[in-house]
Amino acid sequence: MAADDPQVPLASLPVHDPYVLPLAHDGTYRLYQGVGGDPAGVEVRHSRDLRTWSAPRRVFSVPDGCWADPTSSPWAPEVHAWGGRFHLFTTLHQPAAELPAPRQGGTSFLLRSDDARWRLTPAARGTVVAVADDPDGPFTLVDPAAPVPPADAMTLDGTLVTDRDGRPWMVYAHEWVQLLDGTVEAVPLQPDLSGAAGPPVHLFRGSEASWQADRTPGNTALAPYVTDGPQLRRLPGGALACLWSSYRGRGTEYVQTWALSRSGDLTGPWEQREVLVGGGAGHGMLLDTFDGRTALVLHRGMGTPTVRAEFHEVDVSPDALTVRPWRW
Repeated sequence: MAADDPQVPLASLPVHDPYVLPLAHDGTYRLYQGVGGDPAGVEVRHSRDLRTWSAPRRVFSVPDGCWADPTSSPWAPEVHAWGGRFHLFTTLHQPAAELPAPRQGGTSFLLRSDDARWRLTPAARGTVVAVADDPDGPFTLVDPAAPVPPADAMTLDGTLVTDRDGRPWMVYAHEWVQLLDGTVEAVPLQPDLSGAAGPPVHLFRGSEASWQADRTPGNTALAPYVTDGPQLRRLPGGALACLWSSYRGRGTEYVQTWALSRSGDLTGPWEQREVLVGGGAGHGMLLDTFDGRTALVLHRGMGTPTVRAEFHEVDVSPDALTVRPWRW
């Protein structure tokens, strides 16, 4: 990060789906964001203190000949160090490739929204992997022909996790737009993360959230059981936590929640826990800061001109996550 690089305060920086990568070798953090354009792509910003950030730099562009629409902004980019290289996971879209409407039994549903921003017709969407030798890219798409999860499933927000044997998996959300009751699923990956190594497995459903228990599905409350932004963290003692986001009430309040696999197995069983942060905030991830703290970073105000990243401090125990105000 150059000394003359302009610094942008976090409070003035629009951020959706924040993902922050700490890099101990140079004492900096990377913040990755999807951006529109022709082609659309992913940008990165640098910081030393999480409070101010550099100007953006393009690290990935949706390539010509890819299955996805090159003008649709990628969602939820994140970068993982693996096998001596850096791997970008991000969700791409192809609105022109429609998928079958959601069904329950013999009934097919046509979903509608009063908000013109939301397209509720199932269409091709899924997480891809791109690789680079540097966290600042440029990243090259591994497979331009298809996403890693099954192409006939409308999926998003893929993230990397290893199981108890050290094998890599992609955990992702399967859209409620296709299922009505969204899910979190996982697919095993090849050792070099180049593609799927087997069929996906089901982890849990959005309707299983403990705070959804008083909501009875019906003609006015069928959807959304949204699942967004899964992120996983091994806890002290070996249990596995899965952060994820959804809406409570009648789809009005976006919240950050989590689930716990006490066994430490990716396949669970998963115990749904309480809301960590509410009031329109979610899609969070945990990171360890250079000053020895664990931070939860998420966004608040999704879909508004004032969407911003927000930090919280987290106490991590063998079976709990406790959120406290962030101290700058």
